[in-house]
Amino acid sequence: MANTQAMCTSFKVELLNGIHGFGAGGPAHASADSFKAALYLTSATTNAANTVFTASGEVSGAGYTTGGVDLTGSPDWIAPTAGATTTAYTTPTASIVYTTVTLTTAFNCVMIYNSTQSNKAVSVHLFGDQTITAGTFTLTMPTNNETLGLLRIV
Repeated sequence: MANTQAMCTSFKVELLNGIHGFGAGGPAHASADSFKAALYLTSATTNAANTVFTASGEVSGAGYTTGGVDLTGSPDWIAPTAGATTTAYTTPTASIVYTTVTLTTAFNCVMIYNSTQSNKAVSVHLFGDQTITAGTFTLTMPTNNETLGLLRIV
């Protein structure tokens, strides 16, 4: 039982079916969907098999709201430069911030999910084991490019 970093398998199929609206406009989405980020304990089992957000294994503590926080600045999928091995990529443009939280049980994972589309799971990302007492926990987003983008289709 351990968390595993991955783009959720169901998300890949849902992308092809036009379920997720990352950017505004287009034939299927008049506006961008809303996405959230929830933190998970090191003892959880969060991975590519997740199809929706689950509170099972999610952190709990003072200042943390079940379901996590809203992502801000989710951009459109971007096509890379000619000759690149990545087909498309996207990264939220703002860091993910949990303000004034106390999470004393170790956590090491964040699940990104689409709250507009019935909490469908998007991806799971790992980082080193953390605890925090009455502080701010920030996940800084990588550069939004074809080699570092948070979500990349290769």
